[in-house]
Parts: sequence; C-alpha cells; structure tokens
Amino acid sequence: MITHNSGVALLVASLLLTGCGADATPTPDEEPAVTRTPGPEAAAGAPAEAAAAEAAARRLPGLGPVTRAGVPPETRQALVVTGRGRNSSHSTVVLYERTDTGWKAGSSWPARNALRGWTDHHLAGDMRSPIGVFTLTDAGGLLNDPGTRLSYDYGDGFIASGTGFEGEPLAGSFDYVIAIDYNRTTGTSPLDRTRPLGDGRGGGIWLHVDHGAPTQACVSLAREHMRLLLLALDPERHPVVVMGDAESLAR
Repeated sequence: MITHNSGVALLVASLLLTGCGADATPTPDEEPAVTRTPGPEAAAGAPAEAAAAEAAARRLPGLGPVTRAGVPPETRQALVVTGRGRNSSHSTVVLYERTDTGWKAGSSWPARNALRGWTDHHLAGDMRSPIGVFTLTDAGGLLNDPGTRLSYDYGDGFIASGTGFEGEPLAGSFDYVIAIDYNRTTGTSPLDRTRPLGDGRGGGIWLHVDHGAPTQACVSLAREHMRLLLLALDPERHPVVVMGDAESLAR
C-alpha cells in the first residue's frame, strides 16, 4: 500500500507550476546537492576493512593472540569457559563450532569454577582452576552413556558424596563428567590417577554436573547442559576447552 504524504503533494504541485528549469538563485540554505566520489584512499580502505572483518570472524571471540596460539589448527570444536574475574567462581560457557566461514557460537550456559578463581600455575589444593587450552578426549559418569562419541566409562567409581563449600550435597555431581586433559594421560578413564607433571600439580579436573556452589578446580554445568555437551562433542573435530578469566583469555 502506498501512503500519500500531503507535503510531497504540495511539492509536486509547486514544481509543476514553476517548472524544473525555472530561474531561481539558491539561498545559503538551498545550496545545490553535490555528489562526492570517494577518493583513492577511501576506495583502498574498503577492502582492508572487509578483510579485517573476515579475519575477526575466523577468530574465537574474546581470545587474544597468546591464547589463540594454543588452539590446535585441526580443532573444529572449542568450549570456551570465560570467568567473570581472576578471583571469581562464576563463569560462562559457550561451545563454538568452526565452519568454512568462521567460528559459530552455540548456546551460552552459566557455570561454576574453582572457589578462588583462576591460576596460570595450578597446584594441588590451591582451589583455583587452571588457565589454558586443553583437549577433551574422555568422559564417564555414574549414569549410562547418553550417546556420546567420546570414550565413556561409567560405574560406581563416580559416586560423589559429602558436602561442598556451602554445605550443599555433592551427590549426583559426577553423574556425567568429561575429563579436562590437564596433567593426565589421554585415552584413559577420567578416574585414572596418572599425573605426568607430578601429584603436586594437581589433576582429576573435570567438567561435571553443577552442585550449586564453587568447585575445587573443576568446571560445573547444569545436568542437562552436561548431557547436551556429551552429545555434541565429536572426537573427529578435535574438541578443546579454552578456560580462564576474561582478562587472561584476552592476552
């Protein structure tokens, strides 16, 4: 539907009465319109801006050059865990899938990390989650395999008991787990206690079901989000977790 504007109608009528070629001297407010052609500098800048935008689309958001360098070139799935602050136990998780045009973000999920936040040099008992890029190869849990393509070990070894830092029950926390490949041997159960860097550097750091409070070093997600993550991760896409506080990841 076309809406006729009365102002436009008056203008058209005026032009018909005076003629488009009528002799009139423009006032300062009526200077003739000038069409400007972009100079060579602007024309040259357009491709550069487009190239920069394309390059940015191919990068994982929020990661600086140091962190990006740690992501293997063959990786096509990256779970980015971004902490609110260096000493915060709250974080956000997004699974990115790499396509021919760049990284595509999945859903954003709330998560918890260690009680005291993050560290570049994790030690056993420091109550901080390690910062870095780690592969994801092995999973397990108290519950049966939900259909993941990762290797999956389940059984009573994943029974969680006791209470957490805020007195919350830990039961069910290990119903689903994904081992973060920090100081562990890949291709083994998440329960394996081999520590290539030594026991002093900690280990047994997992993605697991959230119990409503900070962890000792792990990253925890809602049970349904853990199930969805297990279904999404594909070993053929060489998944990794990129984790740390936002400032550290931006380095």
